[in-house]
Amino acid sequence: MKALLSVYNKKEIELMGISLSEAGYEIISTGGTYNSLNKAGVPVQQISDFTGSPEILDGRVKTLHPKVHGGILARRDIPDHLEEIESYGISEIDVVVANLYPFVDTVRKEDVSLSEALENIDIGGPTMIRSAAKNFPDVLVIVDPSDYGWVAEKISCGQGFTKDERKKLAQKAFQHVALYDTAISTWLSEALLESAELSIGLSKVTDLRYGENPHQDAVLYRDTLGEGGIVQAEQLHGLPMSYTNYLDADAAWTTVTSFNKTACVVVKHTNPCGISVDDDQSSAYEDAFQGDSISAYGGIVGFNTVVTKKTAKVMRGVLFDIIVAPDYEVEALDILRKRKRTRILKANYHSGPFSNLEALTITGGMLIQTSDQIQEDPSTWKVVTDRHPTETELSDLEFAWSCLQHIKSNTIVLAKNNTLVGMGAGQPNRLVSVHLALRIAGDRSVGSSLASDAFMPFADNVELAARGGITAIIQPGGSIRDEEVIEAANHHSLAMMFTGIRHFNH
Repeated sequence: MKALLSVYNKKEIELMGISLSEAGYEIISTGGTYNSLNKAGVPVQQISDFTGSPEILDGRVKTLHPKVHGGILARRDIPDHLEEIESYGISEIDVVVANLYPFVDTVRKEDVSLSEALENIDIGGPTMIRSAAKNFPDVLVIVDPSDYGWVAEKISCGQGFTKDERKKLAQKAFQHVALYDTAISTWLSEALLESAELSIGLSKVTDLRYGENPHQDAVLYRDTLGEGGIVQAEQLHGLPMSYTNYLDADAAWTTVTSFNKTACVVVKHTNPCGISVDDDQSSAYEDAFQGDSISAYGGIVGFNTVVTKKTAKVMRGVLFDIIVAPDYEVEALDILRKRKRTRILKANYHSGPFSNLEALTITGGMLIQTSDQIQEDPSTWKVVTDRHPTETELSDLEFAWSCLQHIKSNTIVLAKNNTLVGMGAGQPNRLVSVHLALRIAGDRSVGSSLASDAFMPFADNVELAARGGITAIIQPGGSIRDEEVIEAANHHSLAMMFTGIRHFNH
């Protein structure tokens, strides 16, 4: 019986080597793996001695040899296969333990050269793993060090492996290679959405208790090449994260980090219900909370700057499921950690090949689009009414417009003093969204500015806004009834701007 061990990740490889050796396996190995096993006192043969061919091209060619792949791929239930390999002096290889060069770790380094990246593309390893996995009924293939323990125990006890156990290990092996190839393909791609074929590389982080409801299964995966974001946020305190916690935390984080100035966002069920921008973080929080203090209860609050002790004090007495920020002052963290259930996350900006893409599964496939991150120049917006917006109105219009892309369509945002004071979202009728925004804002709608994520199809939207005390409106324009809408705005002395840009968020 022979076993071939060739791993980059040498964690506990000695355990496998000792177990295989004590069970009577002759062990063949390569380079660094050979040195680790030899140092541990495991009898081991160099691959070059086994094949009779030296490792060449700086190690690029070492396991690519008929004695290796013939020994792995020969089917034990076909006599002609066994006779053929015997005629060529090839012996069977029954166990393959292998994992691959650290391509992902290499390309994550700053200023990595093309040459260095290419040298960390494993060739012999994937070929050997695929060969063993293809012939899994006869060959045991192990790629994950977490499997060494139970595999070694069964080998030491002389137990055989069931077909299901072999199949599971083979599936892991093919997935290991598939993820590796996906990482390489993604890194080499300059325009992912131009590819006729697209693989997305994800690595499992953890099982979640359940999905949106207790009867749904859920798992958290991370982008293999990506860094940062909510998936890789550090949890500093609180209960374990759930499926909906991750959704809501991501909504808060992506919204608040879209603002260049100090901002605070309060989210409930993935929709921002409070947003405010202010040089003083604690004031931004207080204004965001007052945007809809009822909905904010049990919600998620996000900051794009380090949370201060002053802000933590102001937040006392309000229940939040999650607080997410880039960091926290020590005193602030001491205060916030007194909340038993609140999850406190420290997050970084998401970077990677998929950081500007959004994906949604549909029956039979997936929709992928670039994120709604267009850089807009307010100087290109067009005033279409007789009255131009005042400086205060223009500031609020710009702020309201920046909020839209994070709220579900049909979206209406009311803003006043760089604070969201009313919001209508997710309605099939835009007029209903205006109703909802006005109801939430109450008296604060008087003197506020309104933003609509898509064109206003009828003048009734303007009529309702005017009755609510709104003085300025910003919208994309483009309705066949634009003239009627503009005429209504002029009738009520409202200022109105067209952006020519739509921000639907289904």
